[in-house]
Amino acid sequence: MNSNDSPYCNCLFYSVNALSRQITKMAEEEFAVTGLSPSYAFILMSVNKKPGILSGEVAKIMQLTPSTITRLIEKLEQKGYITREVSGKFSLLYPTKKSLAIEKTITKAWQSLYTRYVEVLGEKESKVLTDKVIYANRKLGS
Repeated sequence: MNSNDSPYCNCLFYSVNALSRQITKMAEEEFAVTGLSPSYAFILMSVNKKPGILSGEVAKIMQLTPSTITRLIEKLEQKGYITREVSGKFSLLYPTKKSLAIEKTITKAWQSLYTRYVEVLGEKESKVLTDKVIYANRKLGS
């Protein structure tokens, strides 16, 4: 069914969720080469980029609740991608050799995702759409 055929296509909630399902499917396909979900891959990119990053900072970057990040971090730790160092009430996250070894593959998957949606939407339209989504997210979240 074409989304324009839906009586709900003029609803922001409906449209954003439909877009989210499409881009999520694309991301999962592109990140499949890593053996990780896109969320795990983005967490690893953050930890690899800044060893010793606080889990709360990763939650903020990922725009997820601390409890969700804790659950994801525990899985990555179990899989041997990160280590946690608890300092008081804070968790510092460090990449393992396994995480650093997969970094190039993750970066290539991210670039492939970008290339894939730019081929469909166009580079300018992709940038405009991303900017508008960021703007709306910030406005609605404040």
